[in-house]
Amino acid sequence: YRKHEWDKHGTCAATLEVLNSQKKYFGKAIELYQHIDLNGCLSKAGIKPSSSYYKMTAIKEALEIFYGVTPKIQCLPPEEGEKAQTIGQIEFCFTKELQLVNCTALEGGSNPVQARLKLGTSELSVCDDTLPTYYPSEVQ
Repeated sequence: YRKHEWDKHGTCAATLEVLNSQKKYFGKAIELYQHIDLNGCLSKAGIKPSSSYYKMTAIKEALEIFYGVTPKIQCLPPEEGEKAQTIGQIEFCFTKELQLVNCTALEGGSNPVQARLKLGTSELSVCDDTLPTYYPSEVQ
């Protein structure tokens, strides 16, 4: 897994001195991950991993208020007979100076440094704002 991440993303990031070795790249990723503290942020907004459902708009709003940027949230669609989608990945984007930036602002060709929080390997898609949303404890 680590080799795949380095080959796919790290070699691009290595053009920046702060990320130009595997040790720096993964070390900085862990540092940013701990700094973001996603579970802590959502918990303060009353959104906790549980069997109850949340509104996707409430989750987005909490993240945008707390971090001041729009992350990219992807979900697993509802399984057959179910009504709720499941958060599968929350992605934060950073400038080359490692400042948080709206992920939506970067979709026109430039490659931001991305911090991915991932669950499983199923097909993820953009979350549907109208569906109830399950926040599983595996998203960290």
